[in-house]
Amino acid sequence: MNSKNTVRMKRAFRIRKKVSGTEQRPRLCVRRSLNHIYAQIIDDTKGLSLVQVGSNSKDIAQKVAQAEKASKTDVSILVGQAIAEKAKEKGIEKVVFDRKGYAYHGRVKALAEAARKSGLQF
Repeated sequence: MNSKNTVRMKRAFRIRKKVSGTEQRPRLCVRRSLNHIYAQIIDDTKGLSLVQVGSNSKDIAQKVAQAEKASKTDVSILVGQAIAEKAKEKGIEKVVFDRKGYAYHGRVKALAEAARKSGLQF
């Protein structure tokens, strides 16, 4: 019997066969844990992480501390906005979205939509 995480990892490998980041369109990879969410922009041709933001980074944590009762979805929106801002600073405008086997729903969807509204093109 397969666990939820094993099934998700199989799904993630299937997705990664089709999705890869190039120099012109790097990959926006989302990692979700029980309490945090992380986003990375990766150039797979060079094997480099160009930009990364997590919900436990100092600037995001300060914004969450200022807002009372921030839900995990609200934090995901902040991470999406932050990753888009940092990507623009590096000159990245277009990315390929890698949801890493997670359903495009809830926190993952909130991060993606916030990044789109902040100027990233998927």
